[in-house]
Amino acid sequence: MTPYLIALDLDGTLLTSDKTISERTKSVITNLKRQGHQFVISTGRPYRASQNYYDDLGLDTPIINFNGAFIHHPLDTTWGSHHFPMTLETAVSVLKTCETYRLNNIIAEVRDDVYIQHPNPEVIEAFQSGNPRITTGNVQAMLTDHPTSVLIEVNHQDVDHVIRALDTHHAQAIKQRSWGDPSNIIEVIRSGVSKAEGLKLVAHDLGIPQDKIIAFGDEDNDLEMLSYAQYGIAMGNAAGEVKQIAFDTTDTNDQDGIGNYLETFFSS
Repeated sequence: MTPYLIALDLDGTLLTSDKTISERTKSVITNLKRQGHQFVISTGRPYRASQNYYDDLGLDTPIINFNGAFIHHPLDTTWGSHHFPMTLETAVSVLKTCETYRLNNIIAEVRDDVYIQHPNPEVIEAFQSGNPRITTGNVQAMLTDHPTSVLIEVNHQDVDHVIRALDTHHAQAIKQRSWGDPSNIIEVIRSGVSKAEGLKLVAHDLGIPQDKIIAFGDEDNDLEMLSYAQYGIAMGNAAGEVKQIAFDTTDTNDQDGIGNYLETFFSS
């Protein structure tokens, strides 16, 4: 059997609501790995916050982090790493654009260096996973390297205004997405970066053609990846626009959506 490459988003997709991988889905993945199929995690999380799931599945493939801004092979240093940060100049310019609005917080990540403007306990806890180097204070003043990702927390009523301002002044340099209550976070990464581009790189390395790729996702940061894969599968809990572009829809992340779909797919 020709091996397939199966790409797995984490939050809302592979992970249940309690941030674990169900035993049933894990069993299906393990059986397919024994048959020679390859699995790759493709997530917005940094590697330090996804390594435990990589290890739990016993993977031996590259991993796609920061929505495609960082790809590396945890078990093979000779594979190299692919880091696609936005330029420091662009990041500073983005933050200047946002200065006219009331910002609740700014968080910048340079791989495993995390800069937090307002280090409240909830934010610190959210970014502690994997023991990164955390620096607090004026992010714009402290940032001296090209950031992998910048997160901007704004008031709910300002989200659309900030997004429009960024589109007006930085559309050619950055890509942005937002998610809502209670955080109202706008995530900014380098233009052209996506999970799809990361998946292309991994598929090429593994010698697996596009028509043998299955990808699962639930949010707008999965859109390009699901469109690129021959079989882009939306979770039952996915956003409406994800379901619209998907090849098919499976059960929710709390109903073994990945395990159910893969078992049916490979038994037909």
